[in-house]
Amino acid sequence: MKTFILYLFLFCSPIIFGQNPPAQEDKIYDAIDHFVANPTEEKLHDLSITENAFWKNPKPKTKPELLAIVILNCNKAYYEKQFNRIQDAINSYENAWKIYKKYNLSNYDIVEFCLKPLGNLHSIIGDYDNAENTIKQYYYIANQEKNQEKKIAAILNLSNVYQNSGKIDLAIDLLEKTIRSEKLSKTQKGILLNNLGNSYVLSYNKRDITVKIIPNIFDKLENTYLDAIKLLQSDKNQVETIANCYRNLASLNSQWQKFDLANSYFEKAKNYFYATPNLSTRKTAQFKYEEASLLFQQQKLNESTAAITAVFKLLIPNYSGKNNSLPEQNSLYTETTLLDALDLQAAIFSKQNQPKKALESYALAFHIDELFANLMVYENSKIINQTRVRNRTEKCIAIYDLLYQKEQKQSYIEAAFQLAEQSKSGVLKSYLSQNKTASRKEKLHIEQLQNWSNVILKEQQKGDLADIAKINEAIEKQNGLMLSLKKIRSENTASEKQTIDLKALYTKLEKDKAMMIEYFSGYEKMYFFTLANKQISLNQLSNNAHTSVKILQFIDYFNNPNAIINNIKSYNHYGKIAYDVLRLPKKTNYNNWIIIPDGILNFLPFEALITQESNTTNFAQMHYLLNDYNIGYENSAQFYLSFDPNKKMQDKTVLGIFPVFENTAFTLSYSKNEMNSIQKKFEGKYFQNAEATFDNFKNNAVNYSILHLSTHASSGDIDTPASIKFYDQEILYSEFYNLNINPDLVVLSACETGIGKLFKAEGAMSIARGFQLAGAQNLLFSLWKVNDYTTSVFMDSFYHNIKKGQSYLEANANAKRDFLKNPNISNAKKSPYYWSAFVYYGDLEKNKAPFNYIYIILGIVLAIALIWLFIRFKK
Repeated sequence: MKTFILYLFLFCSPIIFGQNPPAQEDKIYDAIDHFVANPTEEKLHDLSITENAFWKNPKPKTKPELLAIVILNCNKAYYEKQFNRIQDAINSYENAWKIYKKYNLSNYDIVEFCLKPLGNLHSIIGDYDNAENTIKQYYYIANQEKNQEKKIAAILNLSNVYQNSGKIDLAIDLLEKTIRSEKLSKTQKGILLNNLGNSYVLSYNKRDITVKIIPNIFDKLENTYLDAIKLLQSDKNQVETIANCYRNLASLNSQWQKFDLANSYFEKAKNYFYATPNLSTRKTAQFKYEEASLLFQQQKLNESTAAITAVFKLLIPNYSGKNNSLPEQNSLYTETTLLDALDLQAAIFSKQNQPKKALESYALAFHIDELFANLMVYENSKIINQTRVRNRTEKCIAIYDLLYQKEQKQSYIEAAFQLAEQSKSGVLKSYLSQNKTASRKEKLHIEQLQNWSNVILKEQQKGDLADIAKINEAIEKQNGLMLSLKKIRSENTASEKQTIDLKALYTKLEKDKAMMIEYFSGYEKMYFFTLANKQISLNQLSNNAHTSVKILQFIDYFNNPNAIINNIKSYNHYGKIAYDVLRLPKKTNYNNWIIIPDGILNFLPFEALITQESNTTNFAQMHYLLNDYNIGYENSAQFYLSFDPNKKMQDKTVLGIFPVFENTAFTLSYSKNEMNSIQKKFEGKYFQNAEATFDNFKNNAVNYSILHLSTHASSGDIDTPASIKFYDQEILYSEFYNLNINPDLVVLSACETGIGKLFKAEGAMSIARGFQLAGAQNLLFSLWKVNDYTTSVFMDSFYHNIKKGQSYLEANANAKRDFLKNPNISNAKKSPYYWSAFVYYGDLEKNKAPFNYIYIILGIVLAIALIWLFIRFKK
């Protein structure tokens, strides 16, 4: 037998060896076919080995070979998603797209097999910027190819992204315009109507000025879904979409407490859903979660728990589910359904009076959110993720407060404070932290990525005149940089969560003779922590519409200069009401207060609150909170604690930017007075008129301790970013991100420099934020439109106080007091509108009074004279 086999080998081998070896692309396709025939998680590694071998081969790569690698990555990504390896799937799809674009490949449906699933995966993990960019790219391709089916798919997915990222108005406009103007099949119209119904629901739930007001909303909500079902029932392939329509109807009616109708709709959804062919594990888990949520709303807690257990079993391998136990932390991964299930399980524990178990479940959900945050590159996606985290934070603070009331353990208040603090300007903290440790290569990538974001923003501001091709090119550049940046960061997956050192915080507060009040604005309540006397306390006030209105009524007085003047008594009244609502400490031993605002409190001038109502019309005699305390602000306690006094420049020098805009509609008549006043007090470089350009600012900013910009600025609106004017151009707030400056102080002597699109978790997207991201720690900026004349008077006093050695906090507070005492200013101009606009964010450390060499010389001369007189007297 052995002889026969050897015979066959010897005589047959020349024939085998004489064949042409298989082409490289054939080897790749064979590896794909072999894997797809029996896909397992372990065998995914074989595809990676095939790809690595291909790239290691020094032979030049042909386009057919490269296309085979693209197809390999798309197949690998598809199965990585099936095995719940979401980030691996994203990486594989991104790799496929990068190769496809780089080598200008064709003859493959890159939209269907790569870009569409990639966009969906970005949406799943909450990376909405990447999702939007990806969808816009394949919309652009579909438009060029005049492929209506792909174009409608892109519109549908883009509307999903808009809904999830809070751009509900854009989602509604996009869907209504498409339904109205495009030639659609019944199926396409039905799918779009289902999504439009979702947008209407979100619009109704939000009900604020940021979304479109929908007439007859109640009728439209239900009818939109019912119309969609009628259109879809004729298409046998739309069973799952019909199920989704019924799911949405069930959710809608459960919100209205119509549980019989909600249950009826959900049963119909169930019939259609389980008739859907090839249901994925993830979709089944999502459906079970929705069932659990519906049961929870009806207080059927045991049934809801059983449904959540089913979710865990579907999504977590080896989860036992014994005694409804929570999953192990090391078994969790980036999956939104898993996250939602943990949050719902925590809510059930709370209802069952098991607060500590609820905290355990919430802690696991926080862990998943940290994993999500580590995957994101874009600022907006991180902020949206942080907003989601805040909803959970509010529930945890409420539990800690409840536990404290029962057990009186200070550790519960401290834990609540740590959670609130982690929600404060997390994206800003993360950016500044990364900037300290990032390599030069990483910093360059971040800078270029931001530059392309600015190109997109500026082009979008042109509206209908925007160059779509230019936007698409910028998106492509962004995506390439984003992939490279992810690769650079791939080895660093550690959490950036920081914990406040409370002992160090207490010590610094005592040193600064300061008290800190940190607010957390939740959906139901406004919590505030007071830190003083080396202790921390937690209080709360309702955050309902009634309370919010009282605060907004006070803020509204600063919308224009006449609102206070025309009704002084009313201002006095509502200023006292707002003061009482905020429940500020009545008497303290601390002259300095540090306020860490949240939500609408970011726009409230605390100094102008009225502590005691009076009938006086003399503004200088009113009882302002300013009369009692020096009030400064900060984004977070971590910012206050992390200030490094060693970075302070010893010599105070000023870089002044004064465009003035003479002989134009934008003339700032008193800006020159402001410049002359500062120039007399501090040396530096002062650019005015045509020399006050952005380049002159950028090129000189690093050399001066104080940066002073006296110009025009705008807070923007929902669609338009905040911006500031230099003589030659208008600059968006995000264009300051990459300046890498470290001044002692930035003074933004312009309108609305602290105002912009507001995110509770992060604050306002303002000019001031742009400078914070650039590296400025101490800032003075405005909360509304400021007056040219009164600003110049205020600034003269502010810099005079700095010259005397006062801290920036004291200089700001005393400048306001000086303003009220100034006999040259009329009573009308002493309205709080004119003096309380500027708020100080930063450290409280005192400035050193400058040496006056004239006095030193006079002292020496006097000493010599005294010695001479003494000698004369002795003789």
